Amino acid sequence: MNLNDLQNISDNFHATQKMPALFLGHGSPMNAIEENQFVRGFRKAASEIPKPNAILCISAHWYTAGTKVTAMDLPQTIHDFRGFPQALFDVQYPAPGDPGLARETADLLAPVLVEEDHQWGLDHGAWSVIRHMYPDADIPVIQMSIDYTKPPQYHFDLAKRLEKLREKGILIIGSGNIVHNLRLIDWRNINTVGAGWDWAIEAREKTNQWLLEGNFNAIVNYHQQGTSLQYAVPSPDHYLPLIYSLGLKQPSEDLSLFNDELIGGSLSMTSVRIG
Repeated sequence: MNLNDLQNISDNFHATQKMPALFLGHGSPMNAIEENQFVRGFRKAASEIPKPNAILCISAHWYTAGTKVTAMDLPQTIHDFRGFPQALFDVQYPAPGDPGLARETADLLAPVLVEEDHQWGLDHGAWSVIRHMYPDADIPVIQMSIDYTKPPQYHFDLAKRLEKLREKGILIIGSGNIVHNLRLIDWRNINTVGAGWDWAIEAREKTNQWLLEGNFNAIVNYHQQGTSLQYAVPSPDHYLPLIYSLGLKQPSEDLSLFNDELIGGSLSMTSVRIG
């Protein structure tokens, strides 16, 4: 990418101090309306970085054939879950979109064909965490989907093309969970922080070590890392947002963990800050 490419990134956004990038373990949709240590962690993360000009979120809950990016002026709040209290369905997060940023994001990913989408909006992987970080809903938010036909290395490499957005004050958030096996939830300890099956504890310890050591090759090739990772990542949808966040990291940047806890036996809330 040359200087002209960077200068063309949305005329509304001037060059800024480079924004950090985040991976957020979003957990249960109920975190959107509960007060707990994890939502306090989301707020703390926001307080420690500059206020972004806009947010690009890669959520586990927009999983498509091909890559799409939301390009509407006013994205809807999507309640993409069932069986929760009405209070959760009543939540609206009326952040504006940014069609210009959507077009520029698509351009950065060329020659990958990116569809500008006008139907989706903000799913709970996005709004349930962002509403704690920026409760005034005054920052434009767009989402980019995850192409489920592609392997992890593809997503890691694709993320690198988005890195220049960080120099325009764009906060890029991957939202999912590193350990995420809902079939093996321990319902007796669903709200017990620190509760984890042996395989979940092992998977968390392994991935944390790889993250802090910068061994992203092991993380990208998680399917080769033994039984604990197979249980932790039974499907890649919640894991791939982490891959996007890691693809943004430059060699000179620090990486730190927060909200680093297991809950309900088979779910980790571990979150990552880069930069």
